[in-house]
Amino acid sequence: MKRMIYFAALVAMTATAAMAQTPSNPARPRLVVGIVVDQMRWDYLYTCQHMWGSGGFNRLLGEGYSCANTMIDYLPTVTACGHASIYTGSTPAIHGIAGNNYKIDGHNTSSVRDNSARGVGTDDSNGCKSPRNLMVTTLGDQLKLATGGKGRVVGVSLKDRAAVLPAGHGADGAYWYDKTTTSFITSTYYCNELPKWVVNYNNAAHELLAQDMWDKPYGVTATFGMAEAALRGEQLGKDDITDLLAISVSTTDMTSHHFGARSAETDSIYSQLDRDLARFLSVLDREVGQGNYLLFLSADHGGTYSEPHMRALNLPSGRFYDTQVQADANAALRTQFGVDNLITDAMEYSFYLNHHAIDSAGLDRNAVVDAALKTIGDRPEVMWAVDLERLSDAAVPQEIKERLIKGYHRKRSGEIFVMPVTGYYASWDGDVRGSNHGSWNQSDTHIPLLFFGWHVPHGETTRLTHMTDIAPTVAAMLHIQAPDGALGLPISFE
Repeated sequence: MKRMIYFAALVAMTATAAMAQTPSNPARPRLVVGIVVDQMRWDYLYTCQHMWGSGGFNRLLGEGYSCANTMIDYLPTVTACGHASIYTGSTPAIHGIAGNNYKIDGHNTSSVRDNSARGVGTDDSNGCKSPRNLMVTTLGDQLKLATGGKGRVVGVSLKDRAAVLPAGHGADGAYWYDKTTTSFITSTYYCNELPKWVVNYNNAAHELLAQDMWDKPYGVTATFGMAEAALRGEQLGKDDITDLLAISVSTTDMTSHHFGARSAETDSIYSQLDRDLARFLSVLDREVGQGNYLLFLSADHGGTYSEPHMRALNLPSGRFYDTQVQADANAALRTQFGVDNLITDAMEYSFYLNHHAIDSAGLDRNAVVDAALKTIGDRPEVMWAVDLERLSDAAVPQEIKERLIKGYHRKRSGEIFVMPVTGYYASWDGDVRGSNHGSWNQSDTHIPLLFFGWHVPHGETTRLTHMTDIAPTVAAMLHIQAPDGALGLPISFE
């Protein structure tokens, strides 16, 4: 009898010990690392593979799990929306980040502009940033709730919006690059002075940070250097309480904008990215422990090939100038209604109506919009122009309508949305070499998604998955609640 009692007690103790969270077998990973590569097309995983080594992207592909058919299911496909959607599992209609730039209460703003915040580490307005425009919680915010605020959350990027939005409201810090001081900075939303580890990194990397961060490989190296400094400075992944490090690589985007997809300049950035990624994975293995961290890598959007590149292969392409479209539409509306400036702004395919002028002149809003849609829609470079307030009436495929609905925030977005002919892309200057993004097309919406590390099997799926599934997937793996505006669903690794 005593032996039976002893055995039962031993079994209970063994089961309890097996269930306990230990450094070698944590119930949750010690660290979640999110890496967003700005303007990375999905097919780069393979078209660039020949110039990569074994320790970076090829390690993620060879040991991790690839969701090879991951799509963005909203419009517009731009940086701020993408970073917000990855970490909230939601879309602009809900999380409120309607573009890189948009309007709040009729006033122009950027996605993370906050006039109540001041820069820390700079006197420049580049420091006046915070996540206050984001209307829902993020993965990091949910981690804070689940750990009683003990899990640490940090965002790092050259771009302010790519550091601030992924980190979320409750972050311990978000750090971005300031070209005026050639250093990483933050804002008073997070702290009143830079942490010592940030100051130390800025000083140690002074010569590196003084280089071209946007069109040269230096920017990639500086970003991962700052991420490594955050890893050590914040002691991320050093205990049994899960932390989150959100990293975004911005140089890939700016180089593609300036020189085009798969240009020699862009390829050099991706070569450096692979080397820096390999080094960073080795740092994680050493500092956190192989198998103790969960990592995902994705993109905020894809990107087009440039018009010269496409034309050289006899493929359809062209450019769309939104400011010219706005000017021509206003001229046609002035002729018809006798009122100037009935369209006030054009931001990333989104056009804003001048409601004050419409009301003051006693005009019918729908009549003005119909006239605008007619003149814009007749342009040869335009496929569709729609009134987002009357989208059900638009002769647009249902799939595209659903993306428009998910991307339209009634209080912040423009009411008219214009979609160029397939292969055409927005251009804001005379330089035709660069790529762009923002459309519903495959080039812009098909993004890479790789999971790696803690409890991730090796494999691949071509099942349809979405950008908005990323945060719910990580939340499910951590056994925490998904962000409160999430629309996506957890991905099953099968």
